[in-house]
Amino acid sequence: MSDKANAPTATPAAGSSAGLRGVAAATSSMSDVLGDKGQLIYQGFDIHDLAAYSTFEETIFLLWNKRLPKQAELDELKRDLCAHYEIPAEVIALMKRIPREADPIDVLRTTISALEFYDPTSRNLSRDASVKTAVKLTAQFPTLVAAADRIRNGLEPVKPNPQFNIATNFLYMLKGEPPSEQDAKMFDVALILHADHELNASTFAARVVAGTLADMYGAVTAAIAALSGPLHGGANTAVMKTLLEIGDVANVDGFIKKALAEKRKIMGFGHAVYRTEDPRATHLRRFSQEMGERTGDMKWYEMSRKVEEVMMREKGLYPNVDFFSASTYYMMGIPLDLYTPIFAVSRISGWTGHILEQYADNKLIRPRAEYIGARDAKYIPIAER
Repeated sequence: MSDKANAPTATPAAGSSAGLRGVAAATSSMSDVLGDKGQLIYQGFDIHDLAAYSTFEETIFLLWNKRLPKQAELDELKRDLCAHYEIPAEVIALMKRIPREADPIDVLRTTISALEFYDPTSRNLSRDASVKTAVKLTAQFPTLVAAADRIRNGLEPVKPNPQFNIATNFLYMLKGEPPSEQDAKMFDVALILHADHELNASTFAARVVAGTLADMYGAVTAAIAALSGPLHGGANTAVMKTLLEIGDVANVDGFIKKALAEKRKIMGFGHAVYRTEDPRATHLRRFSQEMGERTGDMKWYEMSRKVEEVMMREKGLYPNVDFFSASTYYMMGIPLDLYTPIFAVSRISGWTGHILEQYADNKLIRPRAEYIGARDAKYIPIAER
């Protein structure tokens, strides 16, 4: 039988969708992306209002409980988070054995998986127990990311300060000294902006694993693995590498035009859902400008605005959340390869919220695949092939 006879001949049915684009694969109250309007809401609240008035801790409560907290409830959540900042000594010891050249997002994936060994209630999937696990994970993500960076640089991890909120504590543990009030506030808002974004790849991975009734550590580990792929995480790192390659505002126009002519992708522009400006980019653009003004170095902001101008003129593309976060983090002195783990420090709030939602009304996620392979193939003994 010829190869041609066995070749795929079928075509996907009209109802199938490559990459599940546009397919509603779950119901959720966590967040909604209104692409045509350029709007993002968390549990009914517009992201602009949360960025202006909320805190990351309050946003965590909102995502997990579908409402804003009362003061006593927020105070209790803050106490619980602060009480779980520290990670087991055994996990620190494990991190010291990981090769220093390992990518920080892979270190985070491995250490989150290892944390399960030190949580005796990890397989209790009741609402109360799962919320406690979510608290531990959300509190310990920043500690792990900061500790990993210090260890690979030959430094001892900085012990978390239970008096600090998550944003302040992360910057403190990363640099070994308390951040400025402005940096801490800016980073807190950045965590709000990245907290959830409907069924992106990592969130969907988390829900699929949670749907098997695997524990939260397993579901979150899967989410981190999905985030490590360059088509999902890492865009803001690529943006900063591009800015560093361009080098100067005067070089932007020629660089971008040449890159587009060579069919190079300019990271940080366009989005799978938004057809207008990503609402999160609005705040991060302002942060980039404020960081430039405070540091006395407007170069990176001005380069970013010039790239934005050229991309709009040449391609009609708006910047997404990754574009201005790159220069903002860079001017904060954050290493480029920590940008994706920092995304996870925020997104753990959304991942765990989706997992809680999945556990509450669980059904195994088991879609079909539209078969396009051969049919009626005849088996030929190996001696006759």
